[in-house]
Amino acid sequence: MSLNTPPRILEIAGETAITKDNYSVKKILVLSFLAGAYISFGGLLSIMVGGGIPEIAAANPGLAKFIFGATFPVGLMMVVMAGAELFTGNNAYFMPNVLNKTQHWTAPLRNWGLVYFGNLIGSLFIAYFLVHLTDLVQNDPWHQVVLDIADNKTSDPFYKTFLKGIGANWLVCLAMWMGMSAQHTTGKILGIWWPVMTFVALGYEHSIANMFFIPLAIFEGSSVSWSGFVFDNLIAATLGNIVGGAFFVGTLYWYAYGKRK
Repeated sequence: MSLNTPPRILEIAGETAITKDNYSVKKILVLSFLAGAYISFGGLLSIMVGGGIPEIAAANPGLAKFIFGATFPVGLMMVVMAGAELFTGNNAYFMPNVLNKTQHWTAPLRNWGLVYFGNLIGSLFIAYFLVHLTDLVQNDPWHQVVLDIADNKTSDPFYKTFLKGIGANWLVCLAMWMGMSAQHTTGKILGIWWPVMTFVALGYEHSIANMFFIPLAIFEGSSVSWSGFVFDNLIAATLGNIVGGAFFVGTLYWYAYGKRK
């Protein structure tokens, strides 16, 4: 089974960026709503499975982190294979074209802004309507896990959350790159699963996932406030995600394989 080479992956990313830039505002908002929902489904699965094993977590916290991370990637698989617009993945796609000056720098800003908003709406929709109102995490151990996640994510200083954001989206965009290397569904699943599992198990910060995790905790009675969500996590995680995806994947792979001499 053949794989797309790194230079070909860069070409695919550039072609994808041009396609995305031609989407209407309405289409971007619909597809980004779906991506926020899909990432939230992955987060919910992680809570229900990885958060539902307190005895294992107490005896073997590393195994519990692995299980939590191992169930999360289903969200990105749905984004990639069903088709949706995810802010963090899109951080890398546009950079090769922008750096080669085949696409204007305003293209990623337009896409990122619209997609970020749509991802937020999709995440909040799942958190409130399909989790909070359905009482899926009303009882322990899941309820306490939800509260603990929000407390942990809003307790780091800005620089730590920023650095964790770099790590998260470096791995997420590598998952996108590795998914593009494969030409069949099984290969795409494996390419996506490993890096995404890694970032979640390591405890890195993904802004779109946090649009689900932290608001869900707020809906469930967390002491974390909406301003705490934004200023103690979301801003730093988002900026780190942009650096992780746009520089460490989009820019460095452009320099290695796509820079015009």
